[in-house]
Amino acid sequence: MTTTVQGLEELKALAGQDLGYTDWLQIDQGRVNTFADATDDHQWIHVDPERAATGPFGTTIAHGYLTLALLIPLMSDLLVVEGVRMSLNYGLDKVRFPAPVPVGAKIRLKGQVATVDEVKGDGVQITIDFTVEIEGSDKPACVARGVYRHYA
Repeated sequence: MTTTVQGLEELKALAGQDLGYTDWLQIDQGRVNTFADATDDHQWIHVDPERAATGPFGTTIAHGYLTLALLIPLMSDLLVVEGVRMSLNYGLDKVRFPAPVPVGAKIRLKGQVATVDEVKGDGVQITIDFTVEIEGSDKPACVARGVYRHYA
């Protein structure tokens, strides 16, 4: 379920709030291949299903940075900020990839608002603790803290 806030005051009230989970998203070989082409990262563990079948994971796996990049569309399923002049992705803190995402697996995003602080220029900086879960796995695919700025 998407949380929608209007303006900075409602955004400030989210400090400490759990944003819940997105729906599951299946990671297919086509998405992995497209990401490989976009980043020139054609390592066989990502793009060669035949060779990967005999490799350490038994199948091709998504790039860690593909999993990270999916925070952007998945995040919009968790939180929508309206009534602001501008919103920026300000960066990430402490990104880790504890488990690979096998091609064919489903992932989902969990988010919790860690902090909300005022910043110069009539703005608010929000940090969100993200966990990308893999269906059926005890270990997450990615954990990261996203940093966003919103200006009135």
